[in-house]
Amino acid sequence: MSAAQRKTKAGKAATATTPVDLVFGVGKTGLSIARYLRRKDISAIYVDSRSEPPGLEELKEIDPDAAIVLGKLTRKLLKGIERIIVSPGIPDSESLLVKARKAGIEIVSDIELFVQDTKTDFVAITGSNGKSTVTTLVALMCKSAGRNVLAGANLGEPALDLLDEDKPDIFVLELSSFQLQRTQYLPAKVSVLLNVSPDHLDWHASEDEYREAKYRVFTDAQAAVFNRDDPAAEECIAEGVPRISFGVDAPAEGQYGIVTENGIDYLARGDKLLLASTEMALIGVHNHANALAALATGELIGLDISAMLQVLYEFPGLPHRMQFVARIGGVDYINDSKATNVEAAIASVRSVSGQVVLIAGGQGKGGDFDHLALAIREKLCAAIVMGEDAELIARALGSLVPVHRASTLSEAVIEASALARSGDTVLLAPACASFDQFDNFMRRGEKFCASVRELAA
Repeated sequence: MSAAQRKTKAGKAATATTPVDLVFGVGKTGLSIARYLRRKDISAIYVDSRSEPPGLEELKEIDPDAAIVLGKLTRKLLKGIERIIVSPGIPDSESLLVKARKAGIEIVSDIELFVQDTKTDFVAITGSNGKSTVTTLVALMCKSAGRNVLAGANLGEPALDLLDEDKPDIFVLELSSFQLQRTQYLPAKVSVLLNVSPDHLDWHASEDEYREAKYRVFTDAQAAVFNRDDPAAEECIAEGVPRISFGVDAPAEGQYGIVTENGIDYLARGDKLLLASTEMALIGVHNHANALAALATGELIGLDISAMLQVLYEFPGLPHRMQFVARIGGVDYINDSKATNVEAAIASVRSVSGQVVLIAGGQGKGGDFDHLALAIREKLCAAIVMGEDAELIARALGSLVPVHRASTLSEAVIEASALARSGDTVLLAPACASFDQFDNFMRRGEKFCASVRELAA
């Protein structure tokens, strides 16, 4: 069936059977919405501004009778629609959504449907950086403590697909600012906000809107974990809600932080030392903060401390997040392709001991590269820039450190290997999204790892 034929079919469906739901976005999340609606026997129109979106054939298998509209999306699609369920990647500035808001049509995320459906406790975790690591840590800690747990949403399996599995004791959800902005009610057993720094300014109308979306995680929270470096975060937690803070400074009684004794940093709760940071499998100071956030979350869930600490002994981290790749000629090569914004890249560079040859670049998403340059200049011996916003990064770094340009990631790795000396670290911390040259940050990280291994061959 052609796109034009699908348009005709959708138009007839809207006037004849009058579905009340319109699903915007045929991708991973869109397909999970389709499976959910199919299980509920709810009809919908499926639309996507792309003429051949990924997942189209799978959508037809899920719902062979689905009305589908691809390409140009017009106002007439809104006739008879009471609710639009939108995939996270589609910004609120999209023309169809602007028209829908003017028409008073409800716009929600898949997380809103999840919340309406489940009666099981869930943890909601968000932040500009570290949320995938903390989500994984909390899920592993639940398992270590004997809890039946399912984790997903922005990480791994979509939230609505989790509802089709055997009921767990608890869900652990990683949530993006996109999902939070379109979720009206979020009564999480524990809501966690790790940090907020400028990101996704190509999606959000402003930094203030982005921050407001992140802080929304606390709106209906039954308990909260917050970073005490962000004074605005605790102000968003309702009075009387149990809360625990974390940070990389010395903690007050009942809070989580870092205590230094005899030159060694320890994860601590109040003045009680829990684990030497040197005994953690995770690399990097920012991962100390991630571990502390996970411990605070586990305490509010009711997990045993020994079970949680065992996870920190063993868990080496997720791929593409401060992933050690190889040591060649005394030079360490680390893949932090997931450092897709400025603050994540700063945390990556600062967590490395010794000097760094930085590989950065891609789609900058409105990031402040002058801030990046000033924050890491003392750690860099050189930088290699590549991708769509390479020149912006080069201008920011150029007066501070030697900057080299590469057209591909393979070239960047070769150039970095020539610049690095024994004791240095070659670090892929792009400070940018990957979509100018790669399908996603995972593909970028895989290419970096493969290029490094070619050096060692």
